[in-house]
Amino acid sequence: MELVCGCYEQVLFGFAVHREPGASGQNEKWTPVANFTHHGHAASLSAVAVNNRFVVTGSKDETIHIYDMKKKVEHGALLHHNGTINCLKFFGNGHLISGGDDGLICVWDAKKWDCLKSIKAHKGHVTSLSVHPSGKLALSVGTDKTLRTWNLIEGRSAFIKNIKQNAHIVEWSPGGEKYIVVTMNKIDIYQLETASITGTITTGKRISSVAFISDSILAVAGDEEIVRLFDCDSLKCLCEFKAHENRVKDICSFEVAEHHVIVTASSDGFIKMWRHNPNKKTPPSLLCEVNTKARLTCLGVWLDKVAHTKDQLPPTAAPSPVKEEQEFKTSPPKSDDSEGKQQQSKKFGWTKDSKKPTKAESPMTVKKRKMEGARFQA
Repeated sequence: MELVCGCYEQVLFGFAVHREPGASGQNEKWTPVANFTHHGHAASLSAVAVNNRFVVTGSKDETIHIYDMKKKVEHGALLHHNGTINCLKFFGNGHLISGGDDGLICVWDAKKWDCLKSIKAHKGHVTSLSVHPSGKLALSVGTDKTLRTWNLIEGRSAFIKNIKQNAHIVEWSPGGEKYIVVTMNKIDIYQLETASITGTITTGKRISSVAFISDSILAVAGDEEIVRLFDCDSLKCLCEFKAHENRVKDICSFEVAEHHVIVTASSDGFIKMWRHNPNKKTPPSLLCEVNTKARLTCLGVWLDKVAHTKDQLPPTAAPSPVKEEQEFKTSPPKSDDSEGKQQQSKKFGWTKDSKKPTKAESPMTVKKRKMEGARFQA
């Protein structure tokens, strides 16, 4: 298990979490240990996503970087967007979806890293997207005050709903029967079957991040140090706890035996892991914490799950040994923008004097680099 977190200082942190049996009658001991830092982007990190092998990061430098967590090398970069990368989501282990300030949603093959589809999704920025657990549908919101439903099987828009404000978060529940849309400090809960709002949760501060703990329990973090757990059916706050000394920037959760784990990242530089018992209404208890001494922006948990045979990388797509420079070719993506113009895949190259990609005549090239060993001051 590894915590990965991005920050304003352009660095990606990785912390391996070691679990040790507790003493007689004591809970299991969790300890985060610095594993790597990597300075691959030329601007602050804005999004992170993980699957069973890769971690991908998006940045204000308009690029998406890919990291092979098995080999601890930078695997390449995706350069199709023109603008900040605001959201990244894997669905299954075979595909990645990205959204950015350019209004595009791109669907990527997460094995060969080709851009399979490039859609002009919103007239403004794409602020958030979420993939249904079935992998057949996706939702997106943007600065054009719309909520859009996408048919991922056919790669087209399925439904457009006008909303009164610009939403900045959209998220499916784990079971896919409901979804939530966040605008400022308000959370609207929708039922998939009726596509109508069944309830609304309002907080005192702007909401920065949400995470479903279960189909009915939602963790909500905002521009404050408090995290609250809400029941999506009764709309009541089940409990709240002070998680940090500054605003919480990102939150995620996963399940282990007998309890759920909530992970929070804050502007105060700390990443914290919390144990939550869903059968009790008591606040979560602290499992462990680590101070990165950076202004954190985005968070992910790499669980190192064993891939099923059908999800494993085929030999032809597997990363080759580290070379000084390796070609990383992309084919022209299909386009579905409103003007009907076909968008060609851009060709970029890395220069030795700069971390920022620059236009070039040759296909996109990348350099695989060993992630730097982490060095943290006490």
